[in-house]
Amino acid sequence: MSLEIEPVKIPVVLLYNVNPEWTRDEKDEVIKQTEKLGDALREMGHPTVLVPVANDDIAGHLSPFDPAEYIIFNWCEEIPGIEHSEWLVAKKLEMMGFTFTGADSEALSLAHDKYRVKVILDEAKIPTPAWQIFHSPKPQDWEIFPAIVKPQNEHCSAGITPESVVLNQADLKNRISFVLDKYSQPALVEDFIDGREFHVSVWGNETLTVLPAAEMDFSCFGNAQDRLCTYEAKFLPGSRHYEKIETLLPAPLTSEEKNALEQVCENAYRATGCRDYARMDIRLRDNIFYVLDVNPNADISNDASMACAAEEAGISYARMASLIVRMAAQRHPVLKKN
Repeated sequence: MSLEIEPVKIPVVLLYNVNPEWTRDEKDEVIKQTEKLGDALREMGHPTVLVPVANDDIAGHLSPFDPAEYIIFNWCEEIPGIEHSEWLVAKKLEMMGFTFTGADSEALSLAHDKYRVKVILDEAKIPTPAWQIFHSPKPQDWEIFPAIVKPQNEHCSAGITPESVVLNQADLKNRISFVLDKYSQPALVEDFIDGREFHVSVWGNETLTVLPAAEMDFSCFGNAQDRLCTYEAKFLPGSRHYEKIETLLPAPLTSEEKNALEQVCENAYRATGCRDYARMDIRLRDNIFYVLDVNPNADISNDASMACAAEEAGISYARMASLIVRMAAQRHPVLKKN
């Protein structure tokens, strides 16, 4: 099937989660962003229905829809009330026989386990910072400083603050204890790559396209412990990191740097089983691009990094959304024949 198939022939169910425990403002923001995505799909001609998920009854929410007739645009971050359940949404869709956008349940499950991701990157010889997992605050055999301490199973920079970057054994022990106590999971300790940081969006399956890279400019921060993308930097307007980190898009790169960055991102995308689209977080030190994180369910809101990178490449938000749907449609047993 060509990606040029008429969008009107690809009906879409836009599936998104709304947690009843969220504040009214949080719910309103999610609904607003979802409606923008729905409008973008309709603008391209896709018949589109928005379906909110407020509990774990995904089968009930989707009972009016025949898997033979629809593509599910999977925009769920979780099953409401169940932590780290992003992959379970995909698993339920797979069990119901739906074709859906984005990564499958296996890749989504993998992405939540930084230990497994690091093993895969190392086995594939893809540069990633030196690392070790700690189940107790006894890091005597760690000797690389500065280091950064992260929860093993979180994403969206949860648990990442300036205090995550440690300069000595005492601070390392204290931060590992903090992660173990607060998150009830092992701590991942990494060599802190104090260099340029890039967020790179990739899409495709057989053939991959690397969109223009965005660079996080930390030049306002003199302290190495401040030169990182914290949870606040991503989600809390008014916070110091949110306001002071500048985004350079496209990132200023030489042709050699651009080629090397794109190759690392493509290798990481394939090694971790990404599908349709993903975003890579990368740092550069001593001419080596290190993979910090792989996000196979990247934010595709109209103001997020992937949409901005697509726009920089001359691709509108509506066209980007339709491309993602049509990539999924190539896997659909019926629609791929249209």
